[in-house]
Amino acid sequence: MSKQENKLTFSRRNFLKTSALAGGGIMIGFNLFTACKDNVKPAVDFEKLNFNDFNAFIKISNEGYVTIYSPNPEIGQGVKTTMPMIIAEELDVEWDKVHVVQAPLDTKNYSRQLAGGSQSIRHGWDALRQTGATTKQMLVNAAAAKWGVNASSCKALKGVITNEKGETLSYGEVVNEAALLEVPEDVKLKDSSEYSIIGKDAKNVDLSKIVTGKPLFGIDYKKEGMLYATVLRPSAFGQVLESFDATEAKKVNGVVDVITIGEKARKFLDSGKFNWTFKLTKTDKVVVVATNTWAAIKGKNAIKAVWKNDSNLEDTALHDTKLNEILDGTKFNIRREDGNIDKAFAEADKVIERTYHSPFLPHNCMEPMNFYANVTTDKIHLVGPVQTPEYAATAVSEMLDRDLDKIHIEMTRMGGGFGRRLYGDFVYEAAEISNAIKKPIKLITTREDDVNSGIYRPAIKYRISASIKDEKITGYHLKEAAINSNMFGLIPHFFPAGCIPNYKVSTGNYKSNISTGAWRAPYTNFLAYAEQSFFDELAEELGQDTVQLRLDLLENVKGTTDEKIQYSGKRMQEVIKLVAEKGEWGKNKEGVFKGFSAYYSHNTHVAEVAEVEMIDGTPKITKVVAAVDCGIVVNPTGAINQVQGGVLDGIGHAMYGDFNFKEGKPSSQNFDAYRLIRMNETPKVEVHFVKNNLSPTGLGEPGLPPAGGAVSNAIFKALNKRLYSQPFVESMNKDVEKILG
Repeated sequence: MSKQENKLTFSRRNFLKTSALAGGGIMIGFNLFTACKDNVKPAVDFEKLNFNDFNAFIKISNEGYVTIYSPNPEIGQGVKTTMPMIIAEELDVEWDKVHVVQAPLDTKNYSRQLAGGSQSIRHGWDALRQTGATTKQMLVNAAAAKWGVNASSCKALKGVITNEKGETLSYGEVVNEAALLEVPEDVKLKDSSEYSIIGKDAKNVDLSKIVTGKPLFGIDYKKEGMLYATVLRPSAFGQVLESFDATEAKKVNGVVDVITIGEKARKFLDSGKFNWTFKLTKTDKVVVVATNTWAAIKGKNAIKAVWKNDSNLEDTALHDTKLNEILDGTKFNIRREDGNIDKAFAEADKVIERTYHSPFLPHNCMEPMNFYANVTTDKIHLVGPVQTPEYAATAVSEMLDRDLDKIHIEMTRMGGGFGRRLYGDFVYEAAEISNAIKKPIKLITTREDDVNSGIYRPAIKYRISASIKDEKITGYHLKEAAINSNMFGLIPHFFPAGCIPNYKVSTGNYKSNISTGAWRAPYTNFLAYAEQSFFDELAEELGQDTVQLRLDLLENVKGTTDEKIQYSGKRMQEVIKLVAEKGEWGKNKEGVFKGFSAYYSHNTHVAEVAEVEMIDGTPKITKVVAAVDCGIVVNPTGAINQVQGGVLDGIGHAMYGDFNFKEGKPSSQNFDAYRLIRMNETPKVEVHFVKNNLSPTGLGEPGLPPAGGAVSNAIFKALNKRLYSQPFVESMNKDVEKILG
C-alpha cells in the first residue's frame, strides 16, 4: 500500500475524523538567567527539519520531532494547544518536541472543523486519542518488523521504541515504513494514570508570537499584490441603498475603485439554499477598493449615500412593548411540559412571579471583522478568522456558483469570536468583492462598522412563576419572549426540569429586522441569571438556605430516565458542595456579602460564589470562587483561564452591558460609549475542578452563565435590593450607580 493510499485509508477511519536596528552598527544581547542554566538547549527551527508525512494530523522528522496539525479554529479557547496535547499523549512523544500547525479546512480528513458550542474537545476527545494511539502502534509495528520480533514485545515511550533486548529505534527512523502499513483496527488507549501530558500545564503554543507581535491574526495577513476594501453599510436597520456619489471618494490618494456589491448575495438569499451562518442584507453595498487601509476608510467616509426606508426603523421602546405583549399574551410554543401547571398554581398557598429583562449586546471582538479573498477562474483562496470554515466555503460555493473542491480556506487565529465569527458575512462580502474586481483583496471592517450593523445578542424577557404548597415548590413556569428566535436544543430541559413535578417552558418571539445571533453561551448567558436569581428569592421566601434548596431539588432528578435531561443531579451536587466548601459558604465575615449560583450548560456543571464588599458606601465585587465539573482537564492552565475569562465576561456584561436602538440605529458604536468592565473592577477568580476520569466536556462558555446570578444575589444581601434587569448599574438607585467604580 502506498503512503497516499494509506493516508486515504486513515482518513476514512472514525478516529481520524474530528470534530507577532536601523542606523548600522552591531547589537549583542544575552540573558543572564539563561546563561546561568546548565544544559540549555538551543531553540529548534522546525522549518529546517526533514519531516515525513504520516497522516493528516502528524508529521515526524528524522530527528524525532513531531508536527501535529490542529484542525479546529482557534478563537482564544485554547484548542490549538489542547487538541494536539491529546494526540501527543497517546502518540507518546515529549511535548517539547511537538510543533503545532493550524490545519486548513479539510473535510476529507477532519470532521466538525468548527468552533462553537464549546464542543471541540468533547467531540474530538476519543477521535484524537485514537489518532495518536493508532499512529504509535503503527510505528511500533514498523520497528518490530525491522527487528523481526513480535510487536507485543516492544514498547514506545517519549518517541523511542524499545525491544526486549534493549535495542531502540526513534520514531523518525521508522516513520516511512510505518506509513505504509495496514491501519490496526483495535489499539489500546492509555489509562488516565499513565498520562504524562494530559493534566499537566502547557503554555499556549502561540504565546511567543502573541507577545512579540508576530503575524498571527487575520488582521495581520498580507499577500503581495492584494488590495484593501471597505464597505459602506446602511446607517440604520431597515434601510437600503437608493443612490450614492463617489466623486470625492475617488479623489482620495490610494483609492483604486468604488463599486457596489449585493447582487450575488441577493441571488443566494432568494434561492433558499443559505445556511444558518449566512447573515447578509438584501441591499446593495458600496465598496471602496484601495492600496491601503487608511485610503479605503477615508474613501468610504467621503461617499455621499442616500438611503431609503425599506421596513420599520425600530427602537428599544418598541421592542420592550412587543416583548411585554408576548409575555402577557397566550400565543406560545410549548418546549417542555410536565404534570399540570395550572392545577399546581390553582392549589398553591402562594405564587411567586418575577420578570427579568436583558438588552441587545454586540460581540465587540478586539479584532474587528476582516478576511482575505482571491477569486480566480481556477480557484478561490480564502484566509482569515472564521469559526465556521466549512459553512463559509459551502456558502461561497453556492453564491458564486463554483465547485466546492476549488475553494481553499485557511484559518488564522482570531482576536475574539464569542459567536460573532460563526456568521461568515465578512467572508461572503470579501469573496463577492474579489469576484467583481478580479483581484485579491483584504476586507477590513472598522469597529464602528461592526457595532453599527453587526449581529447582536437578542433582547430577551423572562417571566418566571412558581407555586408553593406546604412549604414546597410544586410548580414552575418559565416564559421567554425574545427578539427573532428562542432558546433551542436541550435548554428547556436544563435545571430545574425533572426537579419539580409540574414544570412548563413556553416561548414566543417578535420578528425584527435587526440581525441577531449566538452570543457566548446563547440564551443561557441571561437565562441562568434570571433562574438563579429567582431561586435565591424562592429560598428566602421559604426560609431555606439557598444552597441547600438546590441540593434538595437535585435529589428529585437522580435516576431519571428522561433522555432529554442530560445534566446530572449527582455531578451538580458535587460542584455545589465543592464551591460551598472552597467559598466558605455559611461563614460570614463582617462587611462581606456572598451570593450563590449554579448552572449546567455545554455539558458542564458549574457553581459559583461571589463576594461583594461595601467600600465607600458602594458594593464592590472582590472575589468569585468557581467549582467546575468538565471531566478530565487536559490543560489546567488553559482551563483555569477559560473559566476566569467566562466569569469576568459574565460579570462585566451583567453589570454594564447596555445597548439600545433609536430609529434603527444603535446607541453606541465604539468603546467610548459602550461600557465594558475595567481591569481595576475585576475580582479575584478562584477556580476548582472536580477530579474524575470522565471524558472532557465544554469549557469555553459554561463559566459565564452562573456569574450574573451569583453577583446579583450577593448585591441583594449587600443592598437589600433585588435586580431584575441588566445592566445592573441601570437597575440600581442613583446613590449606587457608581458601583465598582
